[in-house]
Amino acid sequence: MARRYDCNDATDRKTGLREAASAVRRGELVVLPTDTLYGIGADAFSPEAVHDLLAAKGRGRGMPTPVLIGSPNTLHGLVTDFSEQAWELVDAFWPGALTLVAKHQPSLAWDLGDTQGTVAVRMPLHPVAIELLTEVGPMAVSSANLSGHPAPEDCDAAREMLGDSVSVYLDGGPTPGIQPSSIVDVTGKVPVLLRAGALTAEQLREVVPDLEVAP
Repeated sequence: MARRYDCNDATDRKTGLREAASAVRRGELVVLPTDTLYGIGADAFSPEAVHDLLAAKGRGRGMPTPVLIGSPNTLHGLVTDFSEQAWELVDAFWPGALTLVAKHQPSLAWDLGDTQGTVAVRMPLHPVAIELLTEVGPMAVSSANLSGHPAPEDCDAAREMLGDSVSVYLDGGPTPGIQPSSIVDVTGKVPVLLRAGALTAEQLREVVPDLEVAP
C-alpha cells in the first residue's frame, strides 16, 4: 500500500523523506516534487528499479530515464568529456530547469535504457528533491505520469495514474512550474538545444552564444 506524506508539514516531511530514502535503497519507486513537474524516481544504479520505473509508466527502453542529482559536484563521477561551455551552463542555471545530455562514464554500472553512452542529468531547484537526492545519491527520475498522459503538476494527479506501483508519495503541493526543463546536448563541440522548456534559446545564449537549436 502506497504511503503519502505532506511535505508542507515539518513532522510529516521528516518522516516522508526518511521513508522515501529507505524505499529507494530497497529498490522501490517514489514520487517527488521538483521545480518543474512531479517525478517518479528510483535508485539510478539499480537496473531492476529502473526497469520497474519504466514499467510503471508504460514506457519502453527507447526513451531512457533522466538522472537527478543533489549537487553539481556529483557530475565528476557521472560524466566524461564535459566541456567548459557545459560547466558554464551548470554555473548559470543549476539548480534549475535545465537538463544536460552528456557522455556518461563508461565504468558506471547502471542501465537507464537505450542511452548510446549518454545521460540526461539535472539538479532540480526544489528543497524536498534536493534533500532526498543528497541522502540517497543520483536517482533515475521521469515525469510521474503514464506514458502519453499529461505530466502531473500535483501529487493527486500522479497518484491517480501510478497508484500502488509507487511505495512513497512526497506531496509538496502544486509544483511552481508547469513547463518541463529545457534539454541541451553538450556531447559535441557546440551545445544544441533539443527541447525548449522553462528556459528559452535566448536565455541560454546569454551564457553560450553559439548554442544551436535542433531542427
